[in-house]
Amino acid sequence: MLDPSSSNLDLPAIPGKRYFTIGEVSDLCQVKPHVLRYWEQEFPQLKPVKRRGNRRYYQRHDVLMIRQIRSLLYEQGFTIGGARQQLSGDTAKEDLQQSQQIVKQLRSELEEVLQILKR
Repeated sequence: MLDPSSSNLDLPAIPGKRYFTIGEVSDLCQVKPHVLRYWEQEFPQLKPVKRRGNRRYYQRHDVLMIRQIRSLLYEQGFTIGGARQQLSGDTAKEDLQQSQQIVKQLRSELEEVLQILKR
């Protein structure tokens, strides 16, 4: 389940691939798959691609959105309605949590490139 003391900054880096399964997103965001399916109904911004057999494939922006939703609900104490309202406002575009996550991801990718170059 979710450890309330863990923050978005403690989550693993998002791998550099295009699509993620619900299981991978569950691990990356530390949220159970059934919670992700529920959030899809509650947050119109969350729309994973559905392919054969109605399987969900999330993209990087979906993973970042899920992490932002997780932060609003679990760390900042918003209700579902409050989080939905927060995400639909202009301030959502400038959300500090999402910016920090992007910086962390870029740093991780740059460190990987550095390791490759050192070989």
